[in-house]
Amino acid sequence: MILKDMGKAGLAIMVLGSAACASDTSEPDESTTSEGVNEPSTTSPVQPASTSSEPTSTVGWHRANLGFVSAYIIYRGGEAALIDTGVPSSEGLILNALEEIGLGWGSVGHVILTHRHDDHQGSLDSVLANTPGAPWYAGTQDMEAISAPSQGLAVGDGDKVFDLDIIDSPGHTLGHISVLDSTAGVLVAGDALFGEGGGVIGSLPQFTTDMELANASVSKLAGFDYDVLLFGHGEPILNEASRAVGALAESLG
Repeated sequence: MILKDMGKAGLAIMVLGSAACASDTSEPDESTTSEGVNEPSTTSPVQPASTSSEPTSTVGWHRANLGFVSAYIIYRGGEAALIDTGVPSSEGLILNALEEIGLGWGSVGHVILTHRHDDHQGSLDSVLANTPGAPWYAGTQDMEAISAPSQGLAVGDGDKVFDLDIIDSPGHTLGHISVLDSTAGVLVAGDALFGEGGGVIGSLPQFTTDMELANASVSKLAGFDYDVLLFGHGEPILNEASRAVGALAESLG
């Protein structure tokens, strides 16, 4: 299934940070986050950093740090697609981050969830209430575990949302997806990959449904071309990111 543009001419993806990746219902992953943007900033965990001073005329991505997890934007013009929604009550910080790059709720035309864990989909209801008409998307095998006031659209390999490629990357959860902007060279990996020490590691075993699948997803993601890698948890990699993922895949055998 190819999902075509659904009402927005441009694109911006925003992934915002929240608490570390939870177990299927409650316990959060233990990982770290920090500010990582096209132009790094030193804002606090509750004050997202901006990636551009001219979002209406440029293409870029934007990160908000919610304490344990991150979410991001790849924007084009004044349009945005939000990736992940943080823990419950994260909507205020999400709005702050949108406003920092000159956008607002009305700019969000799509909401994409990388997976079902509560720190990534916890504010979905509130976000959708503020973005009426915006469809939301998640991987097929995670859909049943996500509660929302409207029916989501199941996506996977071969699908596109606003010209962003959806990539099945199961293991952390069975329905985990990653999002690739091949034009901008940016991969949003959710929790299929974690940032650590300026580099990249695979899904944390204690919060992973199937480690064999998770390791296979690392190899799969290494096969795409991107310079920037954005994690649900940890510092983004800003240069030659696909090479770093390739080295990780080799180390995992």
